Amino acid sequence: MKTPVTIFLDKSLANPVGIFDPQAIDQLRMELRLDPEHVRVLRNGLFKKFEADDVALARFPERDRIVCHSLELFRRCDSEIDGASKLLLKTATGMLIESVILRIATGRSTLCVSSQVGCAAACDFCATGKMGIAQNLTAAEILDQVLHTGQLLAAEGRRLHNIVFMGMGEPFHNAENLHETLATLIDPKMFNRSPGSLLVSTVGIPEAMLRCAERFPKVNLALSLHSVNPEVRCELIPLTRKHSLDDLRRTLVELNRMQSIPVMIEYLMLAGRNDSSNDANELINWLSGLDVHVNLIPYNAIDDAPHLTGSEDPTIRTFASQLKQAGFKATVRYSLGSDIAAACGQLVRKENRQKAMTSGLTLPQG
Repeated sequence: MKTPVTIFLDKSLANPVGIFDPQAIDQLRMELRLDPEHVRVLRNGLFKKFEADDVALARFPERDRIVCHSLELFRRCDSEIDGASKLLLKTATGMLIESVILRIATGRSTLCVSSQVGCAAACDFCATGKMGIAQNLTAAEILDQVLHTGQLLAAEGRRLHNIVFMGMGEPFHNAENLHETLATLIDPKMFNRSPGSLLVSTVGIPEAMLRCAERFPKVNLALSLHSVNPEVRCELIPLTRKHSLDDLRRTLVELNRMQSIPVMIEYLMLAGRNDSSNDANELINWLSGLDVHVNLIPYNAIDDAPHLTGSEDPTIRTFASQLKQAGFKATVRYSLGSDIAAACGQLVRKENRQKAMTSGLTLPQG
C-alpha cells in the first residue's frame, strides 16, 4: 500500500484578492480561518478612514494576499490657480482615465469620477466625446478612483464630501457596473456614503434614469440638457436623435414622482447658441411644473470644437436672473481647474489612441 503524500502549498504563491471583491474576500477569510473582525477593520481603514495601504494592511494577517488597487496612478496634475487636481490613472489594459478633485474654498471636496474609457455619446462640446469609446470600467476601477482620491485628501487632512459621475463616459452606457458601484458606496459595511452625497450625470437615457431612481431613490440625478431647441440640442448632443426632448421631459415628470429630491439640470452656456433671453424663456417654459435645480456651467474651450465659445459672465448672470425670477433655483457653477483640463484631456486621448493601435482596439477617428 502506497504511503499518502501530503503537499504543502505556499500561500505566498496564491492569487491575491482584490479589496473590492466581497465574495473573494469572504472566501479568503474562510480559507485563512480569520475572525470577520479582521475584514471589518481592514475595510473601515481603507474605505471609511482612507488610511494609506500599508497602515490598513498592517493589521490584516496575510497582507500579501490583498490587492488594494485596480488602477495605477500614472500622473497627477495640480492647478496653479485653484484647488483642483487631475489624476491620470492607468487600467490593467494600459488605457488611461481621468479623475478630477475639486477643493472648494469652503473646505469641501468633490471627486468627479469616470465610468468609461472615452465616451460614445460624442457630444460636440466634450473632449472625451471626440475620443470615442474603447471600453467600460469595472466597478472596481470606478471604486478605486474613490479610494485613490480619499487617501490623497486624507494625507492633506481633508475629507471627501461629494462624488459626482461627471468624468469620462456616459454612466448609463455602463449601467450594470454603475449600479454595483453605487451599491458599494452606500453599503454600511463598505464605504458607507450617504446617497445624497452621490450624483449621476447623464446626457439623457430615459429607461436607465428611471431604473436607477427606482433602485437608488436618494441618489441625485443630473440631466445634461444644454438646450430645449431640438435642432440645437441635436447638434450639441447627437444622442437626442434617439431620445427626444419630449421623452426626456416625461422622464423628469416620472422622476419627480419617484424621488423626493429635485433633478439637477445642467446647462452649458454657449455664446450665440443657447444663452439669449429667448433661450431662457424657452427653458423656463420647458421646465414649468418640474422640481429641478438648474446649474449654469461656464464653457471651457477645447481644441476639437473651435466653433464653440463660452458666454460672457454678464450674459450668464442675466440668464440666471431670468430663471430665478421665474421661480427656479439656479446656480452659476464656478469653474475650477481650467488650466489643467484641456492639456490632460488631450494627453489621455493621445495615449489611449497609441494604446489602441498597438493592442488592436478600435477607436473612432473623430
